[in-house]
Amino acid sequence: MAKYMLIMRGTDESVAKMMETPFEEMLETVGRFNEELIRAGVLVAAEGLDDASQGVVVDFSGETPVVTDGPYGETKELFGGFYLIDVASKEEAVEWAKRLPAVAGSKCEVRRVPGIEEFPQDNEWIVKERAWREQTGQI
Repeated sequence: MAKYMLIMRGTDESVAKMMETPFEEMLETVGRFNEELIRAGVLVAAEGLDDASQGVVVDFSGETPVVTDGPYGETKELFGGFYLIDVASKEEAVEWAKRLPAVAGSKCEVRRVPGIEEFPQDNEWIVKERAWREQTGQI
């Protein structure tokens, strides 16, 4: 099994269309999809993000980090939430992504999340992280 993140991206238009959907209807649609993921045993985590205008950006392009209030850049650079799933292949992750309850104009980026076992196991920082993950029940 491998973990994949399904990153939901919107445009100004798709976000506006989503905001027109009654909240209860959106909860019902997303809830049904979440239930499918849970029944299939592939859901690890799923979260939506607050409006980009409520965030900040820490920019490391200069000598010292500069913090500015959000949003930043173009809408296409922002994402609104994610699903983290544990599936057998990228193809399976793509199949789940195709079933996402998304509004027209939005996109979903599918990215594999490398596991700790893919890093050098004799590295002191990997040893510490593995111990922490074992202690917290993550592995």
